[in-house]
Amino acid sequence: MNAPTASGSTLSVPTVKLLIGGEFIDSRSTQWRDVVNPATQAVLARVPFATPQELDAAVGAAQTAFKTWRKTPIGVRARIFLKYQQLIRENMKPLAAILTAEQGKTLPDAEGDIFRGLEVVEHAANIGSLQMGELATNVASGVDTFTLLQPLGVCAGITPFNFPAMIPLWMFPMAIATGNTFVLKPSEQDPMVTMRLVELAIEAGVPKGVLNVVHGGEAIVNGICDHPDIKAVSFVGSTKVGTHVYRRATLAGKRAQCMMGAKNHAVILPDAHKEQTLSQLVGAAFGAAGQRCMAASTAVFVGESQKWIPDLVAKAKTLKINAGHEGGSDLGPVISCSARDRVTTLIEAGLREGATLELDGRNPDVGAYGKGNFVGPTIFSNVKPSMSIYEQEIFGPVLVILSAKTLDEAIELVNSNPNGNGTAVFTQSGAAARKFQEDIDVGQVGINVPIPVPVPLFSFTGSRASKLGDLGPYGKQVILFYTQTKTVTQRWFEDDVVTGGVNTTISLR
Repeated sequence: MNAPTASGSTLSVPTVKLLIGGEFIDSRSTQWRDVVNPATQAVLARVPFATPQELDAAVGAAQTAFKTWRKTPIGVRARIFLKYQQLIRENMKPLAAILTAEQGKTLPDAEGDIFRGLEVVEHAANIGSLQMGELATNVASGVDTFTLLQPLGVCAGITPFNFPAMIPLWMFPMAIATGNTFVLKPSEQDPMVTMRLVELAIEAGVPKGVLNVVHGGEAIVNGICDHPDIKAVSFVGSTKVGTHVYRRATLAGKRAQCMMGAKNHAVILPDAHKEQTLSQLVGAAFGAAGQRCMAASTAVFVGESQKWIPDLVAKAKTLKINAGHEGGSDLGPVISCSARDRVTTLIEAGLREGATLELDGRNPDVGAYGKGNFVGPTIFSNVKPSMSIYEQEIFGPVLVILSAKTLDEAIELVNSNPNGNGTAVFTQSGAAARKFQEDIDVGQVGINVPIPVPVPLFSFTGSRASKLGDLGPYGKQVILFYTQTKTVTQRWFEDDVVTGGVNTTISLR
């Protein structure tokens, strides 16, 4: 099928399918969007904005599948994810190539994207030891109490463009492994690698209707939030959309977890290991063209460490800007023309507001890829908290630098920012690191680690304005998110034992 364009003609590009009830189907939508290579502007595919009827069909398929899937033995579920992780490993290179073509990040970074999702799949395969309840015997005379962690039903996930492999893999494997069924809405900007991962999940043995996929924009997001048969919604994306999703979904009686925007600070103390610190800071600020919710987009140089800024700029200048599939590239393009324009506009705002532009990444020379959405590494110093480049999440390769006289002042600065996704301190002092980890009001803390995203044994624990909902994605917390606790209290009597008379008190004795 060729997808219709706005003018009614057709393009000879592939169309992205929906997955409903185990079948990959063509949408009947009249609204389509191009999937564009951000380095070349080539149209790779067309993605439909699913109709309300198609969303209903996906949810209906999931609801039907839940009746049997919820009773599927844990071992059967676990073996599917053992097979799934094997298939992902075997397809790592082609998956990374798809991801790079539609999202823009470098091939090594694309493989990293997939690998961090693969870790969650491996964790899902361990569901037998994760979804265990509790038991207490003889809580009263002959009475036992135990808990069951039972699945909720149909759950849904809404994922962003910046990690089209990792974040879907944060969501549906854990939801499905715990006995739920799932409706996934990938980013409409780069859905192709997500769909390939979904195909591999079906190949691994996920039954029909257990995993479903719809595409779209605001209307589908609202439909997911409102649908009476969806019990829980997981979201990763911008603060504006995440706040909307949380409010609308919880108003409809759903569980919701929303991981949102950030302004992550890296605090550099004068006793830090200089070369390692600056190298890690450059990588964390500019990797993936800064399009990470955990990017170290803000540096706070404390005291004498401010003298290191020229060395930081020199390191940033060595980064190679090119299409992500080209060997040796360090930065690819940002996702879209509008994203590039927004980053450029904020750089210009920083200049107007009086920040010092140490390194200008506008209009970089990328040779044959002049049509791409490229912004090079950009560094501002002398940034004040009132400036727009500090107040807003730029989501591009722009590092803003603030200064502080002491560690206490730096901690106060970080805590004054409304966001709380992640932060890091660079120091060789155990006492300073301990003070930082105790006094900082941010959910995820790195000590000489610039991007402190935990492995799946732990949960992603952003806080404050970066997160809505009590329970984070993956890890132990997500088991609680995707299950409900049922408590059973039981007593058994022998046939020939006669108990006392009627007891009208609440006591179990």
